[in-house]
Amino acid sequence: MKLAIKTCTLDMPYDKMLDFCVQQRIAALEIGTGNWSAAPHCDLDLLVRDQTAREAWYDAMRRRGLSLCALNCSGNPLAYEREMDVTKKTFELARLLGVRKIVMMSGLPAGCEGDKTPVWITTSWPPETQDILNYQWNEVAIPSWKGIVKMAQDCGIKQIALENHGMQLVYNPETCLRLRQAVGPMVGMNLDPSHLFWMGGDPIEAARVLGEHGAIYHIHGKDSRAERRFWQPNGMLDTKPIDAFAYRAWNYVAVGAGHGQAWWKEFFSVVRMSGYDGEVSLEMEDLTLSMMDGHLSSLRVLREALNID
Repeated sequence: MKLAIKTCTLDMPYDKMLDFCVQQRIAALEIGTGNWSAAPHCDLDLLVRDQTAREAWYDAMRRRGLSLCALNCSGNPLAYEREMDVTKKTFELARLLGVRKIVMMSGLPAGCEGDKTPVWITTSWPPETQDILNYQWNEVAIPSWKGIVKMAQDCGIKQIALENHGMQLVYNPETCLRLRQAVGPMVGMNLDPSHLFWMGGDPIEAARVLGEHGAIYHIHGKDSRAERRFWQPNGMLDTKPIDAFAYRAWNYVAVGAGHGQAWWKEFFSVVRMSGYDGEVSLEMEDLTLSMMDGHLSSLRVLREALNID
């Protein structure tokens, strides 16, 4: 597997970010294009419309020996037209660059026709939850995703890796495979352990399940930690904002600060056994560390777990 990085959290200009990645022996880049990313390293509109700017942007990474493994347009294209627009432009940029993999999220529809607010159902009771799920899946998500898959095919995209994030219709292997069965193998999973941890899942078992279907398309190297002082009396569901980290039931942390080196070595071993040998992309969101310290700490753990010198 290759070590990559989702560059959005590197708070530095584009050229300095590229130099940092070379210094840190990063092989590939995952570039955010908009929606929930501020897209600090990609002017999507400019790159789509201006060939000269696009070639200069792409050449800057290639002459340093860096590859572009994926574009990331994570947002909610099922609920917001503006986020669908960014998705469409990202697909077009992928076509222009010859990028074959998109990382994104499934999106989450509203709960009924005419509503505007996305609704994430996480329980089977009260009974109206089943009506909501039926509407979200069968009337919105599956028809919309058939269109998204067609757009991706027209742009030469081979894989759409959906992140197993909360507040999304696809948030675990089971829901990913449900959408995949409905719209085809363009859709697979961006397996991000950090989200499964707080949802009570086991990313190692998730890798085995997804591997049985050839559905691991991307890996995020990202960790989270249950904060026992708060989750033990209250459970893991927590609506406090991410920056209230001192009082939350769980937090995103630097890789290794939630699960140690032995866990990550086992995870990557099982991921390989499950048929995935692509990029592992660091996504660093530990707010208790400086930007630089968090990235350097996480990269050390990932390099050792991946046996990268």
